[in-house]
Amino acid sequence: ERMAELTIVTGDEAKEKSSQDLFTLLNSNSQGLSASEAQKRLEAYGPNALEEEKTSPLLKFLGYFWGPIPWMIEVAAILSAVVHHWADLAIIAFLLVFNAVIGFWEEHEASNALDDLKSQLALKAKVLRDGNWQEILAEQLVPGDVIRVHLGDIIPADIKLLEGEYLSVDQAALTGESLPVDKKAEDIAYSGSVAKQGEMVALVTATGGNTFFAKTAKLVETAGAVSHFQKAVMRVGDFLIFIALGLSIILIVVELVRGLPFMDLMQFVLILVVASIPVAMPAVLSVTMALGALALSRNKAIVSRLQSIEEMAGIDILCSDKTGTLTQNKLTMGDPLTFAAGSPQELILAGALATQRDDPDVIDQAVIAGLETKNQLSSYKQDKFVPFDPVHKRTTATVTDGQGKTFQVTKGAPQVIIDLCKLDQATKDKADKTVNELAAKGLRTLGVARADNDENWQFLGILSLYDPPREDSAETIAKAEEHGIEVKMITGDDVAIGREIAHQLGMGDKIQPAEELFTKEGQSTLTADVEKKIEKADGFARVFPEHKYNIVKALQALGHLVGMTGDGVNDAPALKQADVGIAVSGATNAARSAAALVLTEAGLSVIITAVEEARRIFERMMSYTIYRIAMTIDIMVFVVAAMIGFNYFPLTPIMIIMLALLDDIPIMTIAYDNTYLNPKPTRWEMNRVLTISSSLGFLAIIQSFGLLLIGKMVLNLDVPHLQTLLFLQLVAGGHLMLFVTRTKKSFWRPPHPSSLLFIAIVATQILAIFITGFGWLVPKLPWELIGLVWAYNIVWMFVMDIVKLGVYRLLENRAGHKRRFLEMLNRSLHSHPMQ
Repeated sequence: ERMAELTIVTGDEAKEKSSQDLFTLLNSNSQGLSASEAQKRLEAYGPNALEEEKTSPLLKFLGYFWGPIPWMIEVAAILSAVVHHWADLAIIAFLLVFNAVIGFWEEHEASNALDDLKSQLALKAKVLRDGNWQEILAEQLVPGDVIRVHLGDIIPADIKLLEGEYLSVDQAALTGESLPVDKKAEDIAYSGSVAKQGEMVALVTATGGNTFFAKTAKLVETAGAVSHFQKAVMRVGDFLIFIALGLSIILIVVELVRGLPFMDLMQFVLILVVASIPVAMPAVLSVTMALGALALSRNKAIVSRLQSIEEMAGIDILCSDKTGTLTQNKLTMGDPLTFAAGSPQELILAGALATQRDDPDVIDQAVIAGLETKNQLSSYKQDKFVPFDPVHKRTTATVTDGQGKTFQVTKGAPQVIIDLCKLDQATKDKADKTVNELAAKGLRTLGVARADNDENWQFLGILSLYDPPREDSAETIAKAEEHGIEVKMITGDDVAIGREIAHQLGMGDKIQPAEELFTKEGQSTLTADVEKKIEKADGFARVFPEHKYNIVKALQALGHLVGMTGDGVNDAPALKQADVGIAVSGATNAARSAAALVLTEAGLSVIITAVEEARRIFERMMSYTIYRIAMTIDIMVFVVAAMIGFNYFPLTPIMIIMLALLDDIPIMTIAYDNTYLNPKPTRWEMNRVLTISSSLGFLAIIQSFGLLLIGKMVLNLDVPHLQTLLFLQLVAGGHLMLFVTRTKKSFWRPPHPSSLLFIAIVATQILAIFITGFGWLVPKLPWELIGLVWAYNIVWMFVMDIVKLGVYRLLENRAGHKRRFLEMLNRSLHSHPMQ
């Protein structure tokens, strides 16, 4: 009865209100909640976790039997049962179930890979319940709980800090800040950030979907671009369905006029359409991508969305988060700048003596790492240590050296140390200038001073710290450029830091401050001028989560395929919106869930491997698509034209179904094929695909009609044996055509077919020869006729290869002429500026 309605406290409210006001608002106190009250609130607010919608596996599986192509197969199966063609029914049912199982299995495997990556944001939390401190699952926290946060904890909910010295919090995953932020009582800290130093008691103000973490993650739900793979498959499918249905209508009208029984005609037409439309195309392409995903996982990259493999082949811009992605997210010391210190090592030693020995923070670790030898500290005894706090902004230690002499050392914010030492104006100006110059290069600075017992502080010098690039980042960026991919840096840090890192990595120095492009909250629509600025920039600084999302959208609006790397919650919306979102090693749960590719090894070099593998996979999918369109045109046009022209079925229904199975099942080995590696981004160029496949398809129709005329007029075969001859022709000619379509070069040049693809095709051909030679389900053919069909097809294979090379050359010349024309036009326009 204490909670008639939920009390939701936003982040802004928690900032503005005092802890006492929040206790009143949340009906709690410094002793926390009782277990019974916490249970009531848990039921009211729900668990402290992000909600996920789950779909029933059964419904997912049944979904593969629903849609235009499955409907056609199902109607064909029903008609086969009605006319008692049980063999046809069995094979059609097998084809339908086979495609559903393959599609479901692929989606299930991808889903499992993603589920394996997901883990709780914070597994445990220390909470004050019934007046006692106890450890509970973080998902059981509720607003009003009092918790304790200490070094190393992932903060499990949005909190208001109550008491304790201070807390140093790494919130890079949420805000993009590369260095920990110091918090004190009455400050707030966000769910998902990490306590790096200190210990404090805090009040839970928001959990689950009401946290800052969750609100950022909600952007992910509205983000996402339609897969180019899905668009391409749909366009190919529409093209083939249009051809198949158009020809079917013509055939039905002609044959009904001739008096063919309606049910027999409808069954034949449906089976012909099923055989012609690439019902197995999504399955073949999915298997190709799944095997590619398996290869990527061996290279420490997990694919959570199969279609992203195809997108990865075409990315031409990679937006890379700086902190922890291009850089090591580990502070390193730059060159020390001495003032009163006798040498750089004397300056570093003084700074190292002013560190906490037992539990050094990241800054202390960086200073200690600058010593020539770690045992330099062993001859000094630290008598007293005053840790850093947000008020004094320095650490101070009282130290006794090996000779028994006692002195003090301090390090901290340069301005604080400069003021402490009471420098003369000239020295102060020099120190200020040095600090400013280092800041302009993106370096953080520390002042170091020493005092003997009289508290007369001497300014020893300035230590500079920076987050260095990863060792492989420069090489990765260079390789990306070789592969036609432009890398743009995105960081929450200042412009100077971004520009310095970009310089070290060999990137451009056009780092654009995000606030000059967007409002602070981001904006959903951008002008053409802003989009062009985004396209021309080498990187972006002072970036908010909404900025990243809009940067990706702007680049996509200009026709780019965009990859985005990141590791934090703030990267998740952009990762989801990008064509390929890449969560780097150590990424947060939200980033991994939003990403299409999750790296399990530090560094970006695996991205290049992934791009290369993706481009090989893309070439396999392209060669299969060209082959499948050409085969559909061949089968559909040839069968319909032959029926209209000669007034008999050139193939029986059982032959058409066997032809579909012999074509599609072994062709899945194309996923293992050896392919050419394109050095530039590759995309679906549907006009090119349709031009090449249509040319080969219509050539195959001439090939099939040629053998039909030979069988009818030269060999004088009866209709049943002529049907067997044409069945063998379509099986043999189809697979030999695959050898032609799988490469843009002459079919006998490398890369040669993989052994698995070659064996699968040869095995299928042997099976087709046995079917026709021994008369399994078809009239038997003499072996010499089988040999004649093969000789005929091999000759045509060379003819097709010559035509293919000619079409490719024409398309490339046309593209080249268009490109040269545009360049000439641009030159002409620029050489005559308007007066």
